[in-house]
Amino acid sequence: MHPHPNSHRLRRGRYSELGRAYLVTAVVHKRQPVFSDWRLGRLLVAEFKHAHDSGQVNSLAWVVMPDHFHWLLQVMDSQLSRIIGATKARCTHSVNNTIGATGPLWQSGFHDRAIRDDVELLPLARYIIANPLRAGLVSRIGDHPLWDAAWL
Repeated sequence: MHPHPNSHRLRRGRYSELGRAYLVTAVVHKRQPVFSDWRLGRLLVAEFKHAHDSGQVNSLAWVVMPDHFHWLLQVMDSQLSRIIGATKARCTHSVNNTIGATGPLWQSGFHDRAIRDDVELLPLARYIIANPLRAGLVSRIGDHPLWDAAWL
């Protein structure tokens, strides 16, 4: 039996619209807290920056948690699946090279939610940024080193 029997359905019917904002969540393989080490988290942040600087996305807000990330972005070029796949692949390569590991870093696939209204963006960004507070990782968001928002 396949360990994720319906994971292929995550891709069925997935469509990304240029200029549309999406909230993307991806989870580390076996939910290992890889990004508890903020230096490894910065490798993922570098990939967010790469996607933004290359014009693939307009990065609006993100937070890197120990075992997953949330990224609020606008698709500017390409398709969301390609952007996230490439970001995860480059991050895997960087993290594995840094720690001398091989194998997967991420669970397959990702969750995305299309944002229909620009009015939702700022409250959603605040919600994303507050994730470390709700998880009890920090008592002030300024104490968490792995987040950013375009509004700051």
